[in-house]
Amino acid sequence: MSEWKGKRVVVVGLGVSNIPLIRFLLRKGAIVEGRDKKSPEKLGERYFELRGLGVDCLLGANYLNDLDKFDTVFLSPGIPKNLPELRAIQGVVPFSSETELVLRYAKAPIFGITGSSGKTTTTTLVGEMLKASGLPTYVGGNIGVPLIEEIESIPEHARIVLELSSFQLELLNQSPHGALITNISENHLDIHGTMDNYIQAKKQIFTHQTDEDIAVFNFDDPLTKEMGKESTGSAFYFSKNEPVPRGTFTYEKIIYFRNGPHAYPVIDQGDIRLRGEHNLENVLAASLLAHLAGADWHSIRGVAKRFTGVPHRLEKVQTIKGVTYYNDSIATTPTRAIAGVKSFKEPVILIAGGYDKLLSFDEFADVVTDRTVKTLILFGATAKKIQKCVEETAKRKGNPKKPQIVLVSDLEDAVGLTSQIANRGDIVLLSPACASFDMYNSFQERGQHFRDLVARLLES
Repeated sequence: MSEWKGKRVVVVGLGVSNIPLIRFLLRKGAIVEGRDKKSPEKLGERYFELRGLGVDCLLGANYLNDLDKFDTVFLSPGIPKNLPELRAIQGVVPFSSETELVLRYAKAPIFGITGSSGKTTTTTLVGEMLKASGLPTYVGGNIGVPLIEEIESIPEHARIVLELSSFQLELLNQSPHGALITNISENHLDIHGTMDNYIQAKKQIFTHQTDEDIAVFNFDDPLTKEMGKESTGSAFYFSKNEPVPRGTFTYEKIIYFRNGPHAYPVIDQGDIRLRGEHNLENVLAASLLAHLAGADWHSIRGVAKRFTGVPHRLEKVQTIKGVTYYNDSIATTPTRAIAGVKSFKEPVILIAGGYDKLLSFDEFADVVTDRTVKTLILFGATAKKIQKCVEETAKRKGNPKKPQIVLVSDLEDAVGLTSQIANRGDIVLLSPACASFDMYNSFQERGQHFRDLVARLLES
């Protein structure tokens, strides 16, 4: 008999990823109710799909009422856990999530990847390296298709690779067999409240491991390097700056692997097609975790040689009259945008701004005023905040006119302006340093709009 048969459960947050969870629970015999602060009109087809499944929905301002009447509350990632209605039932009604059920029901080993930046590229690389090695591989979590509906049919000999956000991790009481943390920097303080809360959420990826598990840490990041000392599993490291005792590192433009006294050359840096120092870190991390998960070095090397990136991450869109446009919409934090800017030696026209996650732009301003950014085009809720920070930084450095800053009303105006001011050899980079929620439903939607606008430029 299913543990869910006859149980009353509520799914709070009716985004696309929770619909498969609801179908799974219904098949298990649960009595499911859906909750969301959006109206039926805002939910659109999802609302009618749920009604067709027989799911009652409570929508609008009172969507968190009476949660204590349920046996389990499933929370959508990103819902603040400190809301009064949720705090009132903590310890009374158990919280769960799609991620928790995937970890609970999986027969195959799970390899989870988290970090403030680089996790999408790293997760995709690990998946491709395992597939190239002939291993049945399922990629999900924060990217791809939710795995909950097929989790029980995934065979033991397969590999499951999950990108895991801090929101997906913070309530877990189980960690994956393999864990990787790419780096830690400020992010999501609008939801987590403090940096310490954010770090603690990230640590859940390895906190519940045993000595039979493995964890991979960034040796060059002071925070993650220290986390390695807390690991109860076998700790490995990656570094682009110095040799590590166990893991991957670079030396004289060669990536080496070491797990003992001897280091073995595995990849020539010159063969890696991904652009930027941050992507070297991603390849180091992915190669190590993929190898520990069972991938062979020949296949790992082959993927590193041909992989050109994920959509919306330094994605080359088009070259128009000698001006090349790059879509880096996935750069939803200042740290990610810094990595994007540092990837270019050419003059850059940078498009940035968006939803305010309450992050500092000090380091971003420092890089923008030092590097090749000649024009900074700002739009969205954070435009004036970024402008003030960059102008103050430039003034402090004694070069108040660098870069030129222009505020526009939206992305369409930003792209239109680039067609007037860009010169042959320039890079136009959409790397917002902010989330998209002030104007778009997701960074993917924002990136696609940028692609469409560039395509319209090409046509004209």
